[in-house]
Amino acid sequence: MAQKLVLLGSVSIFVLAASGIAQAQTVNQAIELQAINVEGQSASKQSGAPGVISTEGYVAKSTRSATKTDTPLLEVPQSVSTVTQQQLEDRKPQNLQDALTYTPGVRIGAFGFDPRYDSFTIRGIDVTYSGVFRDGLRQLNSPNGLFRLEPYGLEAISILKGPASSIYGASSTGGIVDLITKRPTETPFHEIELQTGSYDRLQGNVDFSGPVNDSGSVLYRFTGVARNADTDIDGVPDDRVYVAPALTFKPNEDTKLILLTEYMDSTTGGTVAYVNTYDGPFSTGATHHFGGDPDFNEFRQKQGRIGWEFEHRFNDTFTLHQNTRYSDLSTHQEYNFGGFPGLVKEDTGGLVTDTNLVSTFNTGPVGHELLTGLDVSYLHYKAREAYGDFTTEDSPYLPYVYDYKQNQTLVGAYAQDQMAFGGWRLTVGGRHDWLDSTFVDAAGDDHKQNEGKFTGRAALSYITPWGIAPYVSWGTSFTPNPGTVLDGSVAVPTTGRQVEAGVKYDIPATNVSLRAAVFDIKQKNAVVYQVENGVNTQTQLDLTSRGVEIEGTATFDNGWSLLASYSYNHVEIDQLTDETEGNQLSSVPYHTFSVWADYTVQSGIAKGLGLGAGVRYVGSSFGDNLHRSIIDNEARTFVDASLRYDLVNLDKRLEGAQFQINATNLLNEKKQVCSSNYCYFDEGRKIIASVRYRW
Repeated sequence: MAQKLVLLGSVSIFVLAASGIAQAQTVNQAIELQAINVEGQSASKQSGAPGVISTEGYVAKSTRSATKTDTPLLEVPQSVSTVTQQQLEDRKPQNLQDALTYTPGVRIGAFGFDPRYDSFTIRGIDVTYSGVFRDGLRQLNSPNGLFRLEPYGLEAISILKGPASSIYGASSTGGIVDLITKRPTETPFHEIELQTGSYDRLQGNVDFSGPVNDSGSVLYRFTGVARNADTDIDGVPDDRVYVAPALTFKPNEDTKLILLTEYMDSTTGGTVAYVNTYDGPFSTGATHHFGGDPDFNEFRQKQGRIGWEFEHRFNDTFTLHQNTRYSDLSTHQEYNFGGFPGLVKEDTGGLVTDTNLVSTFNTGPVGHELLTGLDVSYLHYKAREAYGDFTTEDSPYLPYVYDYKQNQTLVGAYAQDQMAFGGWRLTVGGRHDWLDSTFVDAAGDDHKQNEGKFTGRAALSYITPWGIAPYVSWGTSFTPNPGTVLDGSVAVPTTGRQVEAGVKYDIPATNVSLRAAVFDIKQKNAVVYQVENGVNTQTQLDLTSRGVEIEGTATFDNGWSLLASYSYNHVEIDQLTDETEGNQLSSVPYHTFSVWADYTVQSGIAKGLGLGAGVRYVGSSFGDNLHRSIIDNEARTFVDASLRYDLVNLDKRLEGAQFQINATNLLNEKKQVCSSNYCYFDEGRKIIASVRYRW
């Protein structure tokens, strides 16, 4: 989409220059059935965080992200996709968007290449601001203060499709993406990696973990990244320093405390937009001329977080969890688009805490896993903006012409009961949120919001003895929005509901998982961006999203691993303008398809050689909500590849060393992509070579 200079202020003037964002196991019957479903499978967990996520290769077995309890994914009556640790290692994504490229229903690249923000949609609904969670806690964002992700610091990613507000509170109707941080391991682990490649890339990674003391009651982990790199656009770097220390304290088998911290300093470009040509107020396409000024184009973010995860098991019935995190982000953004320079500084911080009790018990023949909890989040941000004839740090800045801030408090109480009777699973949950928000505009006027909202979820599934689980589910969502819309009014909360039906199949005696679902979503007051007369404005609309998703994942003992998915998505505008009512939302393709296959040679002279290849198809879509054919997006196909080799097969003294090459968009497919009446280009070919040593 187009770029914005003024970010959601009380008098919001948007132009093409700054941002580029569209902004415990179930009891009794359940335990017996689970044993049938996984017969013949290894019980090994690839994650270093038992109870948070369990995986085997590319296949996820359970995750707390879906229900906040240790529920097998087969028994979760809702669509859940997982990017496992093995997938991350094989594909080596460089950002969150790269990591999600093979996830059905997720659309990345709607605004072309943009390294500043992790922007994407789920089921046609933008989740950039309200859909990203970290370790089960909401990741707080402000209009121009969006926390970035370093994939090297992750264990896995869980993608829950559809509303999850009944347990998570403020979150997108499209779903949530839960980023699961690397945690200390009981087994000593050490890794050093060096990377180089396209755009003068030079990167070093370290990851050390293990026990601190002989008893193993204290564990540590330290993960770090240092990178100096350019990008597909001259004057737009991709530099980063990232450190993430972590400690685990386990005084006994029933109590565990994990401390998670992170600091990242990253620098990229303040604008990445290409100059568009126009016919009146409408774009007719992008030129290959970069619209920014490399001498005044720094976008620097300093972000940090510190928090803990506490768990205590009182007995076989009660287990207490508490997750808490404080986050802070400082943003300094320079840009000079078309001779119009500006500066944006934004400071964002907040506290999120979630305390819940899991109670496992029976009432006659029905097993219950009852979750009750309370979470509180507090967001505050302050933004300042200046414009004028300045292009270097040595030049005096003009006074800030916009200075505004917002405080937002959200308190939610929730309950969820997962009931099991024979093969039947009934999940019922509800939550009430109390919102208190104050936005102070540039004139010093207060805009207050004080309201409450109930959200709920109900779902029914049946687990057959042969691994098939059909289900139906219903859920609602509630999302407070930071900032204001074009007319200066405070953006009202977004609400929505989804109905979904699907079937899951874990093939017995294999490590193969198949999923299919159909869904119908209604969303009101969704925050979107549209460009009018060359001006990028934030507005709110109502929409309907319907579609189909099919997904398969597998990892076999013979060295093969597979990912395959297809999705169909029709996103209809219900209310925006008379001219756009009934139209498909811009840059949302009807059809997407992807497949990734990976093979590691098991024996012979080539033992340890790994080959991976993937194809991603993105169907055609509309370049604006008016459906002007001149900027329609053509269908496109991207090819990715991977090659790796364990060097111990050359020399036994090299045990633990591995060489790897990864290529994204190998065929350099670089077409124009338009969204909301502004056009960009896809990122071109990128190749990264790495050498890794583990001991």
